[in-house]
Amino acid sequence: MGGWAVFQGGLMNTTATSVVPPSEAMRTPLYSLHQELGARLVPFAGYQMPVQYPAGLMAEHLHTRSLAGLFDVSHMGQIRLTGPRVAQALESLVPMDVQGMDVHQLRYAFFTTPQGGILDDLIITRRPHDWLLVVNAACKEADLQHLQSHIGSECSIEPLPDRALLALQGPEAAAVLGRLNAQALPPAFMSGCDATLAGIECYVTRSGYTGEDGFEISLSADHAVPLARTLLADPQVRPIGLGARDTLRLEAGLCLYGHDIHTHTSPIEAALGWAIPKIRRPGGARVGGYPGADIIHDQLHNRPSQRRVGLVGQGRVPVREGCELFDAQGHKLGVVSSGTFSPSLQRPVAMGYVALSHTELGSHLFAQVRSTLHPMEVAPLPFVQTRYHRSH
Repeated sequence: MGGWAVFQGGLMNTTATSVVPPSEAMRTPLYSLHQELGARLVPFAGYQMPVQYPAGLMAEHLHTRSLAGLFDVSHMGQIRLTGPRVAQALESLVPMDVQGMDVHQLRYAFFTTPQGGILDDLIITRRPHDWLLVVNAACKEADLQHLQSHIGSECSIEPLPDRALLALQGPEAAAVLGRLNAQALPPAFMSGCDATLAGIECYVTRSGYTGEDGFEISLSADHAVPLARTLLADPQVRPIGLGARDTLRLEAGLCLYGHDIHTHTSPIEAALGWAIPKIRRPGGARVGGYPGADIIHDQLHNRPSQRRVGLVGQGRVPVREGCELFDAQGHKLGVVSSGTFSPSLQRPVAMGYVALSHTELGSHLFAQVRSTLHPMEVAPLPFVQTRYHRSH
């Protein structure tokens, strides 16, 4: 999901889209509340967004890992699809089993290109009377056009700019929501439900971008501030900015669109093959039929020359996006796609694309930071154990 890379000199906007001057940037429904809370607001994906609050990135990160953090993600795109053939239509654009989804179930998906690249990644939710897509902020206009041009004749496609989106993440998130309405808790990770919170009608999903148990709450923009104030009144909850959102998702091994995945990376290179079910693979009942299927299927059997891996540093120097990776003989092996100093682990962590010959766990390589080579090791993802709530 489009975001921020944390650099030694501060936080830098690294989205693929151009930076919008603050005077021209849009505002989410929570803009005035961010100002009141002392947020550092910066232009991001066309919006003025909070990158951090006075407590700072490190404190926000660790608070989310230990208690509960509230994120404004209203800049993300929400799109509603209706009609009897939505599932079949969506399967012509994504390599997922959309038709097999149950009501109130969520699935991670990605739009693919004819060349087998990733146009965007998204979450699909099947609701009782419609389908909800949540797409990346920087891609939402292009995604809407993509949907309309390819499946607009098969279903109704409606952007929802009047909806806000809040994310409550962390080990205490369920307890916080439960105090507002015990019936508001979807039963397990990647499920959703209609719920009333503080008298406000919402759609709540058990999902998020931190690796923690947590929830995303879609609601009318007019009610976003009252609900946010109610949640922040709980002593377990603090506001969290985009900076900590990025370090949290990286520790969880989650891809950032425009950095770890983009139109020039295939799902197989990105180690996202787990998201392509058997029914959509060769030999499956609904194989292919989406853009780039032949290329992606070939890579499933004849592995690509590179793959996304996790990397941990042996020292304390952060290894950032764009750093080149080498073997001990000085041969270039790949490049870092995301990197930070992990607040939870107190060591550098990164993800990057590495030649297949060096993707085994424990493989040693070196990252060039300015003119110095720093030792790194291929490590399992996620870096920090995820705590998704799988069942009752």
